[in-house]
Amino acid sequence: MKKLFLIGCLILTSACQATPPAPQAESTPLVTIPTPVQFASPTPTLSPPSMFTAAPVPLYFTAEFNADMSAWTTFQTGGAQSPVTALENDSLHITLASPNTWYYAVHNAHEYSSVFVSAKFSGSPSGSAGVICNYSEANGWYEFNLASDGTYNILFGQWLSAEIAQYQPILRDRTEYLQVGNLNYEIGLTCANNTLFLYINGKLFRKIDVTRYGLTSGKIGVAAASFDETPMNAIFDWVKVSPPE
Repeated sequence: MKKLFLIGCLILTSACQATPPAPQAESTPLVTIPTPVQFASPTPTLSPPSMFTAAPVPLYFTAEFNADMSAWTTFQTGGAQSPVTALENDSLHITLASPNTWYYAVHNAHEYSSVFVSAKFSGSPSGSAGVICNYSEANGWYEFNLASDGTYNILFGQWLSAEIAQYQPILRDRTEYLQVGNLNYEIGLTCANNTLFLYINGKLFRKIDVTRYGLTSGKIGVAAASFDETPMNAIFDWVKVSPPE
């Protein structure tokens, strides 16, 4: 079974323009238009449905990865090899051995129409990690990633079929809060009323109008990706779900 990934760029349309917060000084936005790329995966990558734990999961919680992953569903997109994951020292460890591989873990307990999801992670010098919100298999999801090249991006992901996912870049830019070669951050994302609020190390630095994509609710999760240099190792210390700030 193969998975194909079509990346379309909508970052130059007026609907995808971000409204930078007044007190923050942003660097000049990047204007490079990504070229559509296709990746193939030789084996099925969607994980089997997860079994929930006996105890109900509260609406707002902090996952410190000191137990099992039964409340999470994981899947891979791209890449020739499957990610290797482990729970060690109260952290989720992810190893991506092949280039251009994406790993996702989606929490199944609740769906949110308005939520703040944050995570503390560290990683190897090449790759990216982030959080997602409003995830729905039928409608898509929003994804906020911090990359080792000193950039961040917002993606709109959508399953076109059981085997084909499309990513539309909403925004890619640089900020003074990111350093090239560093992947050790606390990332935060609020999804509320068709607006995304972006945080790095607890600092709100940008908000994005995503009305045109129409995602009104969904699940939360985390993401990690490798670039050309591998292996990529990502460690999530915790994931926190709370009301919007």
